[in-house]
Amino acid sequence: MKRALITGITGQDGSYLAELLLEKGYKVYGIRRRTSDLHYGNAAHLKDDIEFIYADMTDLSSLITAVEKAQPDEVYNLAAQSFVQTAWEQPILTAQVDALGVTNILEAVRIVKKDARFYQASTSEMFGQVQEMPQKETTPFYPKSPYGAAKVYGHWITINYRESYDMYACSGILFNHESPRRGLEFVTRKVTDAVARIKLGLQDEVRMGNLDAKRDWGFAGDYVKAMWLMLQQDEPDDYVIATGETRTIRELLDVAFSYVDLNYEDYVVVDPKFFRPAEVDILLGDSSKAREKLGWKPEVSFEEMIHMMVDEDLKRVKAEINAKEFRNSLK
Repeated sequence: MKRALITGITGQDGSYLAELLLEKGYKVYGIRRRTSDLHYGNAAHLKDDIEFIYADMTDLSSLITAVEKAQPDEVYNLAAQSFVQTAWEQPILTAQVDALGVTNILEAVRIVKKDARFYQASTSEMFGQVQEMPQKETTPFYPKSPYGAAKVYGHWITINYRESYDMYACSGILFNHESPRRGLEFVTRKVTDAVARIKLGLQDEVRMGNLDAKRDWGFAGDYVKAMWLMLQQDEPDDYVIATGETRTIRELLDVAFSYVDLNYEDYVVVDPKFFRPAEVDILLGDSSKAREKLGWKPEVSFEEMIHMMVDEDLKRVKAEINAKEFRNSLK
């Protein structure tokens, strides 16, 4: 039985990856921070199948202990402060987790289990002010946020450990990937949650930022398969994972609202406070290398993904309404 250690297991990608590895017969360990409540996030439905270890990306000693306990064959570093807006509000924390945190987990693996295969979650935000279209593995980085800058460090320190210590360490440069498990602060989920609430009469509008920004959006469940495939190759390497198609925020809004027979223009208000200090106008990935070497390709279309998210948010919001009505009936 292979053993895997996942940081960031309570997040969107961590939970999908844990499901995939469990299906493949892995013993899965997940790192979570100690908090005052037992919060398992997106991995709550897996809590009986995963062994959780308390550790923190900013604390090397705790990561060393975690690696010693898990003795993993594969380590997936998905932990990050990944919301771009928060990165502007907490740039130092973002650097501590997304940059130095990568060094901490790499160092823990080097010290304890150097033969473990290591995956680093890099991001298309590293390209920022894009230097070529589309973006591929050799495209120069030009980050436009503290998050992107921290991730560039994490990406390059992974390469440094690979080349300096002969470690099997690779990075997946994943373009935007979404799902019903995406946090409500992210634009796709903000939209699909608003669609559900507007359709069910709980709100009248949704306030948005730049509607002309373009992103390459895929389904998170597809993208975690690429993470696993990267660690099954003979030699470590870095790969762009993307659909190769861009959509504007306007298109996202249209797909989501029209699915429930609404016109987004009747409900969307552009609010300057949601504009980034330094905007990333377009991201478009070239995943040719991953398709050829890994045999990977996206399976869920953009429309299918957004419809899936709207359906789940409608279901969740209806449940909230029913629960509230039941509580009121008891008063």
